[in-house]
Amino acid sequence: MPIAKLKPKMTAPREEIVIARQMHRALVLHFMEGLTQAQIAGQLGISQATVNRLIKRGRQLGLVEIKIKSPVEPLVDMEERLLALGGISRAIVVPTVSGNPQTALQAVGEAAARLLMEEIGDGDTICITGGKGVSAVVTGLQPPRRFDVEVIPATGCVQGKHYTDVNHVSTLMADRLGGRSYQIHAPLFADDAEQRAMLINMRSVADVFKRAREAKVAVVGIGSILTDDSSYYDLHPSSSTDRVAIERSGASCELLAHLLDDQGRVCDYSLNRSLVSLTLPEFASIPMKIGVASGPNKAGPILSVLRGKHLDTLVTDEATGARILEIVSEGGVSA
Repeated sequence: MPIAKLKPKMTAPREEIVIARQMHRALVLHFMEGLTQAQIAGQLGISQATVNRLIKRGRQLGLVEIKIKSPVEPLVDMEERLLALGGISRAIVVPTVSGNPQTALQAVGEAAARLLMEEIGDGDTICITGGKGVSAVVTGLQPPRRFDVEVIPATGCVQGKHYTDVNHVSTLMADRLGGRSYQIHAPLFADDAEQRAMLINMRSVADVFKRAREAKVAVVGIGSILTDDSSYYDLHPSSSTDRVAIERSGASCELLAHLLDDQGRVCDYSLNRSLVSLTLPEFASIPMKIGVASGPNKAGPILSVLRGKHLDTLVTDEATGARILEIVSEGGVSA
């Protein structure tokens, strides 16, 4: 007598359709309408365990595709492209909400101020330069509490315009944060290299720079050189009449008042040798170095600083970031 072979149990086509409809409905209710599995079970008249299996199976079959559209997605993409250029480990790009340069710089300053408050704690030391960018950071500070911090100049002082006076900017930042500032009693430029060495070794000046070298965070501006609105020419009386020599030196940007070429190297220029400031190797030893700059005219200088690997973090705006990427794609070096 032949032995009948048992056929494997198959799901009837009609039953498959029922299950598929249940799965679809469960996925819609869960992912689009936000219902819990218990609520779905009650609505579909099935057990919660069955709902769990339907959702799990639906995801395994690739029926669920979650896509998040964010208004900051273009900014995140730009940040990643700036990081890919090298030279920094973090980029923060804010929307360019206005064609007014001051408004754009204000937004960048506020973003850098928020970052600074996330990074500092009581007992920390912040090292800063003067400049419009760092002044914008100070204006953007809205600390949730008082921070027991020290704010230290990274360069000598230039009196005159409020943003060129690093002592003034340092005092304002310390007041905003609830900390204390140190003043530097030395000019940004000495008469020559010999006088620079004498100033650097003065006890009061040496103490300030020692504290600056030991800072946890530095906040610095990135200066343009080859544009008429460059603030570098506010720093030294002779620099504006010495533009031919500056251009001949290959300078494309300024960092801590050092003139740098398009690869971020210190230029062979007389004022660089008389500069009363942290040296760039000393600056490099600070654990976190935040550069703040805004404006298409800053794109070339920013790129030079990135190539020199002088910063950890760049804070800028969308229009400036776009210009940096354009320069790279064109194979250029300046704005």
